[in-house]
Amino acid sequence: MIFVTVGTHNQSFERLVKKADEIAGRISERVVIQIGHTKYKPRNAEFFDFAPREKMEQLNKEARVVISHGGAGSIIFALQFRKPLIVVPRLKKFNEHVNDHQLELAKQLEREGKLITVYYIEELEKAIASAEKLLPKEYEEPPMVKIISDYLIEVTK
Repeated sequence: MIFVTVGTHNQSFERLVKKADEIAGRISERVVIQIGHTKYKPRNAEFFDFAPREKMEQLNKEARVVISHGGAGSIIFALQFRKPLIVVPRLKKFNEHVNDHQLELAKQLEREGKLITVYYIEELEKAIASAEKLLPKEYEEPPMVKIISDYLIEVTK
């Protein structure tokens, strides 16, 4: 199963939801998408708006691959389950967020070998195909929390 999450941010993330739904229409694997505030409703994948933490945990555990927006909370949550993680950062230029902090965080964690970052949505299917080659490194909460904390302090200066 492929699990896609866009988090709880109040801006739509149609770019990711539409592409994941398009891919779901071409593959036999089950795709579940948490769409948040996105107006587009998938036609080829299972979907829901929001869910309690327990359901999100269950879906992360069941997934073969997790695809997430670039929110720190969603990334940390997904990394705990040591599943291949693909991150599609929300971008300011598409009116998906107020700035590009998700892109910066994803780049840093990709350099550390923790995830795959999709910079162009057209690359998502290719990233899914190569995701199993990514064996996520052991989740180490203190260093990860420090990286995120340091980054958030820097961008809010």
